[in-house]
Parts: sequence; structure tokens; C-alpha cells
Amino acid sequence: MAEKVAKCGVKKEKGYLYYLDKNGNVARSKMARGGEKGGGAVVMAKCGVKREKGYLYFVDKAGDVSRAKMARGRKG
Repeated sequence: MAEKVAKCGVKKEKGYLYYLDKNGNVARSKMARGGEKGGGAVVMAKCGVKREKGYLYFVDKAGDVSRAKMARGRKG
């Protein structure tokens, strides 16, 4: 189960990858498709999220920053 960490309200567009950069801000990069190149990161929202160990941080459907506990060391 994921929990919201910061409300950013970023509007997502198709063809872009949205993620948290190393400063804790929401950034986006153009996805590579076929012969087209990707890249060109642009900061969309300055959230300044402080990361905690053991969590996966992502931009959810609402455009806010959420986190989920990472599954580590499962056997089965």
C-alpha cells in the first residue's frame, strides 16, 4: 500500500517518464520510441522530498509524490 508524501499536482502527458530526481523534485524526461531519442530532463515541481531508506518513491496518478515499502529478501 502506498502513502502520499507530498502534494505536487503535476499534470502528466503521454510520452514522458515522471520521477523524483536526486534533490527530491519531480522531473520528467522524454521516453525513447523507435528511432527517436529520449532524455532532456526538466524539473516540473520543486517538492524537496527527503527520502527514507527502504522505500520506493514515485509520482502517482494524481501527480503527487507517493512511497511504498520495498519488498526485500522474500523467499518463495
